[in-house]
Amino acid sequence: MPKKILISGNEALAYGAIHAGCRFYAGYPITPQNELTAYMAKCMPEIGGIFIQAESELAAINMVFGAAATGARTMTSSSSPGMSLKQEGISYIAGAELPAVIVNVMRGGPGLGNIAPAQSDYFQATRSGGHGDYRCLVLAPSSVQEAYDFMQIAFGLADKYRNPVIILGDGMLGQMMEPIEVGSGKLKYSPPKDWALTGCKNRKPNVVKSFFLKEGALEEANLKLQKKYKIIQNKEERYEGDSLAGAETIIVAYGTMARIAKGVVHELRKKGKKIGLIRPITLWPFPRKVFQGITARKKRPVFLVIEMSYGQMLEDVKLSVEGRARVEFLGRSGGGIPTEEEIIKKIKSL
Repeated sequence: MPKKILISGNEALAYGAIHAGCRFYAGYPITPQNELTAYMAKCMPEIGGIFIQAESELAAINMVFGAAATGARTMTSSSSPGMSLKQEGISYIAGAELPAVIVNVMRGGPGLGNIAPAQSDYFQATRSGGHGDYRCLVLAPSSVQEAYDFMQIAFGLADKYRNPVIILGDGMLGQMMEPIEVGSGKLKYSPPKDWALTGCKNRKPNVVKSFFLKEGALEEANLKLQKKYKIIQNKEERYEGDSLAGAETIIVAYGTMARIAKGVVHELRKKGKKIGLIRPITLWPFPRKVFQGITARKKRPVFLVIEMSYGQMLEDVKLSVEGRARVEFLGRSGGGIPTEEEIIKKIKSL
């Protein structure tokens, strides 16, 4: 039977990963995600898993590469500056078509910035901050419950597509505590993988690489990746819609920012305002279909994008709307969080 526990977002991410079958974790401490690393340090040895506090973020992501190549369910986690250091390794993992889960609990930037929540790593996650034409699936939880639940989804998607999956949270989600429902306690394990490097005594050797020197080989590998990404775009869009029918203004927000926006929607709906919310759950693939459906209406709403950044998801909304509707923006960053009062004031100005 499911049980309820009180837990922080960071701990829920770790707990969810363990329940999803993660048996290898390598990371390096950085605020505001240290509780995740601490939880893994305590719990991984208890279940026969491996925890490594690496000497750097660069070392951690390359350890994940090696463990993923053996077929294990692997993950790492960090916060914004640490994610920047991991980008080369993430590109290698994507190029070698290895499944791995990478958690980013975002903080304010650029540079060292501060340890307050932000959403200014959206471009890095959805446009792939490393080199080459690759993509990562990106999931954005908005509650501690989803922090737990999305780890199950993330490991499943990583294995299904042999691709890195990023969980994009922020310092507010990582530090908040909420009661959540968790599974019965039965742990999952990684399914068998016929491509994994498990020793080839009784079979032909497997090769895992992202290095292609033969003429035309790299282009062929890239075309294979692009075909996979198109399948992901067609099949894996996820979003939550709230009060979209007849809405004249639709707020677009993700993660914890969407929770604040949802409060505004419910408050204004009580006052008779025709307002709705789209919360993208997958930031890549971005849920373009819901926008295309809404902009196909005869009477089109105004979209108001709200972010803890200065307009990153805004670009994906504009690309999805394709000029068929008005798009407005409200954003703060560097630890600044748009308030309900600011959002209501902006809506009134529209």
